Amino acid sequence: MSDTNNTETNTNNTEEIKVKGEHLMEKIKEIIREGNARKIMIKDKDGKEIFSFPVTAGVVGVVLVPVFAAVGAMALLLTECTIVIVR
Repeated sequence: MSDTNNTETNTNNTEEIKVKGEHLMEKIKEIIREGNARKIMIKDKDGKEIFSFPVTAGVVGVVLVPVFAAVGAMALLLTECTIVIVR
């Protein structure tokens, strides 16, 4: 059984991926490595947006450290969340 559940919505060029908290950080890093996301939002299990950040071309390393720190802290608190990717 997979820990992610993908649901695509093509009308707004967005994709929603449900993940467990412990897999949140690795999924965010994977999305950034793909390089085709403009914005990433993280919602709690009730659908409330709790974190959002833009992903721009050329953003590397040091710029993302604070974002990764915040995402890592949220991963400890969330049991289930949804990542919304705007492409």
